[in-house]
This record gives sequence, structure tokens and C-alpha cells, in this order.
Amino acid sequence: MHIASLLFPDLALIAIGWLLNRFVRLPERFWEGAETLVYFVLFPALLFGSISRANLSLTQAGPMIAVAYCALGAGIAISYSARHLLGPDARQFASGAQCGFRFNSYITLSLAARIGEAPGLGLAALIVGFIVPIANIAAVYPLARHGGGSVWKALARNPLVLATVGGLLVQATGLKMPEPVDATLQRLGQAALGLGLLCVGAGLRLEREPGADPALARSARRLTTWFTLGKLVAMPLTALLAARALGLAPLATTIVVMFASMPTSPAAYVLASRMGGDGRLVAFMISVSTLASMIALPFWLGVL
Repeated sequence: MHIASLLFPDLALIAIGWLLNRFVRLPERFWEGAETLVYFVLFPALLFGSISRANLSLTQAGPMIAVAYCALGAGIAISYSARHLLGPDARQFASGAQCGFRFNSYITLSLAARIGEAPGLGLAALIVGFIVPIANIAAVYPLARHGGGSVWKALARNPLVLATVGGLLVQATGLKMPEPVDATLQRLGQAALGLGLLCVGAGLRLEREPGADPALARSARRLTTWFTLGKLVAMPLTALLAARALGLAPLATTIVVMFASMPTSPAAYVLASRMGGDGRLVAFMISVSTLASMIALPFWLGVL
């Protein structure tokens, strides 16, 4: 299938979400409620169900997960280096560092299902499951260091982490979910992908804060460029080189490079806002990353 055809449904849902928010003028609380539903109910159900039913042992998935960790490590290292290399505003750095390595799980799983159907979705769910805890720690740390807060308490209450642990336990013990329960989880998962992508579109913010201090505006531009290049160039390149070095199977290589090419997670905005960071700047970074990924994703999939 042509790359444009693979990407079109997901990008179309993002565009529809943006159009709905801009022209239909649904209340802000509608989108807040939708995001809460996806984050706390629908998406954990998708993660738990996909991991628990994946026909793949953790031993077989080990090399692919190692490649994902290599890509994540590169993204974290590049993001953290901005503090010393660019000399940015401390609050802007603490808020935006996560934009250089966090990834949009909604697009990841939706596109994986289209590329590799059930096996591709299972592989992507495993990557999400193993990456989310580390990515969350790395995202929370700069904000906690800047403004104070508990990293471990946030992780212990993270619904994605809890769903991942549950799915891995079911996978490790060889248990099978009852068919009615599994069917319910599948339906919740289908709702998560569509509604999640609409929320991504509704959350796009392309305007920066008016009247900002010139020094802060310059710092914001540098950080946005640095984090976007790290996320959409350095991470997928690292994944591609590591996958070829380890000799991953074609589907696993495609899924892990696709994961590394994902735009920043919309949850980055929530985290920055709740921990006293610059939420408006993070929303702008997320939007730039999402739009830039429309070029990066076809490019990296084309390379494969």
C-alpha cells in the first residue's frame, strides 16, 4: 500500500479534529472530557488488550525493545543537552525537554495496525508498554527539578503504566482473557484510536504568546527547533541503524522506526501545565512536531 494511503486516515482525523475545534466551536470542556476519557479509560484498555493477546514472547521481542530504548536514549540525551548547549530559559527548558523524546501513542498504534494488522499492533503495544515508564520519568525529572514534585508518585498513578504492567502480567502467565471481556477491550481500543486522533487535532496550537519578551521568544524558537530535530531526525535515524545492526525482521524494523518518527505526545501539555511549566509553549511545540511529522513519517517509511 502506498505510504500516503497508509497515513491519510490518521492525518484526516487530526485535520477533522482541528476543523471541529476551530469552526464548530465545541465547548473547551468537551475536548477536556474527551481527552480524560481516552487517557484514563479507552487508551489503557487498548494497551492492556493489545499486550495481553500479542502472540509474541518477550524473548523474541527483546531486540526490538532494545532498539526502541536506543532511540529513546538518543532523544533524551539530545533534549537534555539543550540546557548546556543553547543556554535557554530554565522554565522553558524544563517544560519542553519532553517534546524531544515523548511520542504520540494514538498515532503509533493506529498506524501500526494499518501497516502490520494484529501482529503490527502487538509489536507497537509492546514498545509503548516498555517505553512509557522510562519516557515519563525522563519527562517529569526536569519539571520536578525546576519546580518540585514526586516522580515516583506520578508514575505509580499513571494509567498507561498500570495497563502495561497488567498486560505484561497476563502475557507472562499465559492467561487468556474471556472472549466477552476481550471483545469489550477491543471495542474500547477502537474508540481510543479515533477519538484520540480527533483530540490531537483539536489540541493543535500554532500561535505563540503575543507580546513575549524577545529573549524568551528567541529561547523558545531555539528549543522548538532543537527538540523537533531530535525527535524526528535523530531518534528515527538511531532506530534505523540499531535495527539493521541487530538484524531485526522487516515488520519489527518498520514498527520501531515508525515509533521513533512519531510526533510529541499531547500529554506533554498536561504534564507541563500541572507541574507549573510553560503549557502554552509546549502546546506550540506539540503542534510543530505534529505538522513536521507529516513530512518525517513518509520520509522514514520511504527509506524502509
